[in-house]
Amino acid sequence: MNKRVGLEASHAVAEAVRMADVDLIAAYPITPQTHIPERLAEIVANGELDAAYIPVESEHSAMSACLGSAAVGARTFTTTAGQGLELMHEVVYVASSMRYPIVMVVCNRALSAPLSVWGDHSDVMAVRDVGWIQVFCENNQEAFDLTLWAFRVAEDPRVLFPVMVHIDGFTLSHVTEPLWLPEQEEVDKFLPEFKYPFALDTDKPMTHGAFGIPDIYSEAKKAQEVAFLNSKEIIRQSWREFADVFGRSYAPVESYKADGAKTLLLTMGSFSETAKIVIDEMQAKGESVGLVRLRLWRPFPYEELRQAVKGAETLVVFDRAVSSGMGGPVCSEVKAALFSEAVKPKVAGVVGGLGGRDMSVKDFERVINRGKEIAKSGSGEIIETVGIRG
Repeated sequence: MNKRVGLEASHAVAEAVRMADVDLIAAYPITPQTHIPERLAEIVANGELDAAYIPVESEHSAMSACLGSAAVGARTFTTTAGQGLELMHEVVYVASSMRYPIVMVVCNRALSAPLSVWGDHSDVMAVRDVGWIQVFCENNQEAFDLTLWAFRVAEDPRVLFPVMVHIDGFTLSHVTEPLWLPEQEEVDKFLPEFKYPFALDTDKPMTHGAFGIPDIYSEAKKAQEVAFLNSKEIIRQSWREFADVFGRSYAPVESYKADGAKTLLLTMGSFSETAKIVIDEMQAKGESVGLVRLRLWRPFPYEELRQAVKGAETLVVFDRAVSSGMGGPVCSEVKAALFSEAVKPKVAGVVGGLGGRDMSVKDFERVINRGKEIAKSGSGEIIETVGIRG
């Protein structure tokens, strides 16, 4: 029988890792991710989880240790945030290229300078192209669910790609909310024993990470990209299976009161829940607005997005990061996804919530109204940042 408990998102993640029965955890504490490795160290020390815990000296070392662990077929977990993600950046590419099904939770944090420990999506956007499956959480329940799910999809022999689960720093990582924890039997039913088909074995020697001369490099990267794109169907399938076992459903793109709406707001992460409130309030005033949330960030859900915004006149994309010289990175990708559509909404990008700045319901109402103005003017290249003081 499921039990209702109050947990901060960091501890919800740690519970998911415990119930997934991981073999190795390698992590370096960095704000606002610190509570995850702290809690996992406690769980291992108390004997609640039989796993190796490596307290490494840096994030680069954390991911390097994870590579070795995954290479021998161990279920492997790590976690980081912001500057830590950037320090491990070099090694993150290796995990995806080698098809190591590592799971990493990132507590999203702004990148300096100026130095900030608070949350936005600038760290995520710096690792868009590293070849990891990436998903966003809106609340603590999703932090638990999607961490658990990440092991299932990463370790599927038809996938074998690492997965990043993104939770907003402080807004989720340090906030306590009620959530449902399943029984261990349910988790075991959903998450089978991990059997890595290419595990290093001294009795059957093989090479991992060989030197790639120009004559083979292109073919290797093409094969990786084809496999990565093919993972989308397994991602959808594994979410259906998650719903069958736990009763909670997820999809690459999710809508809220969007049917027939002339204007749609697109968000990712925990601010989506605040955005739902403004949709409720604006609809109560008779305004034709709705919400679209990107759950799956990589591989990008092109077709699902096109279907979700079909029929809308205006799409306002809310970014929590800036792509220098381009505006909002999510907005750029949305525009690219809709470029070939014969009939499409006008797209306007608005940036906000940088460096942990809060976004109220009124702020989101301003985002929607300003987005409509930008779209109507046709000035699609405007980089609009909400809440900037004179």
